[in-house]
Amino acid sequence: GCALASASVDKGRMCIALSKRLGGAPESSILGVNGKVSPTSAALANGELINAMDYSALFGRGGHATPNLIPAVLAMAESAHASGKDLILAIALSHEISIRLSRGLSPIMTVTPEGPDSQSYRWTPAYGFSRFNIGAAAGAARILGLDQDRLAHALGLAGHHAQLPTNAKFAHSEPPAAMTKYGTAGWQSTGALVSALLAEMGYVGDLTLFESEIGFWRFSGSEKWEPEKVLDGIGTEWGYVDLDYKPYPCCRLVHSSLALFVRIVAEHGLKPDDIESVRVSGHPYGAHPNSLNTTITNNIDAQFSIPYIFSVAAHGVRIGAEWQDDATMHDPGILGFMDRVTYEVHPDYYRRLPKDPRSSLGAIEVVTKDRTFVDSTDYAYGSPVPGFEFTDEALIEKFRHNADRVVSTDSADRAVEAAFGLESLADIADLITHVTPR
Repeated sequence: GCALASASVDKGRMCIALSKRLGGAPESSILGVNGKVSPTSAALANGELINAMDYSALFGRGGHATPNLIPAVLAMAESAHASGKDLILAIALSHEISIRLSRGLSPIMTVTPEGPDSQSYRWTPAYGFSRFNIGAAAGAARILGLDQDRLAHALGLAGHHAQLPTNAKFAHSEPPAAMTKYGTAGWQSTGALVSALLAEMGYVGDLTLFESEIGFWRFSGSEKWEPEKVLDGIGTEWGYVDLDYKPYPCCRLVHSSLALFVRIVAEHGLKPDDIESVRVSGHPYGAHPNSLNTTITNNIDAQFSIPYIFSVAAHGVRIGAEWQDDATMHDPGILGFMDRVTYEVHPDYYRRLPKDPRSSLGAIEVVTKDRTFVDSTDYAYGSPVPGFEFTDEALIEKFRHNADRVVSTDSADRAVEAAFGLESLADIADLITHVTPR
């Protein structure tokens, strides 16, 4: 659904066009597009489409793993006419390996206690999603049915075919935002596929990828390597189940506060002219230049600019692709409202996080002409926390709205039915056909 919605933004349209131009043997589909291309061309487009609107799922301790993992596995599964069970297994393995690798590498931020009521935090200078290429290659290799030796070579190759860790560069850059964002999910997926396909042919990979002081951890930008954390609880504890789904097409860091704001506006019937100021409090990432930006030049600016996100919500724009439509991003009223939005880091954010890794503190203060509304929350909707989970019905509703610009209602219905019956599908193509218009 996230991929289908992204066909309406420039990043998505460009990557569709490029992938069709690159073409190749017609084995795999670009979601929402007629015809087939090579698995690598499909993975390139689908990775960019899934991530283009920043609307896709993510992991609290791993970041945006899913857009970097599913495209390679899905493209290979369609090419190989894999079953639904095969796809489920390969996706689960790719995510689990990626999340576990993340545990052994530097986090995006390190928190240092400085007393009972204070702490400091430091951003890792080079951070990104290079680690996910290894998980993606494992999933693709599983679809190919590689034996143990060839699988090891696929993983070794994937470490050398991973993208650079560019997250910090993106976060600290002034607008306009680069369309690469914090990494190019589609490009990562092509590296994973190339690794698996070369290993299948007998291409020798780096079997010492994780060893020594100059191993993967070092050249992928991590400041440490703790392999014991990667293997701890393996086979009994599953990291990939801690999945966050996004109710809003924007950076997850403000979703807690944003949900409070959306509820206040709806419950009290507030109009933009009623609101004098909006004070937002949340994740430390929000203090970065790309989050405080008020110059909206493309949809990447739009999904990370906190002033823009809250302005769109104040104007009651329907939640979905509409938030990143050209007309919305150039609406004078929406752009003019942004000056009323301010942001600050929640003082308890990283004091609470070590005790409760699933917490996502958010607070809001909305000042109107007549009164002031104040609210706070410990979690973001869509988190794996009782009372905050996405239901199947919520996911289906999100999918239907995302899909309605590209496929018919009947096709969307059949896609939902196929997705929820995935383990009984003999050929994954039976699902793909419903999200690629004919």
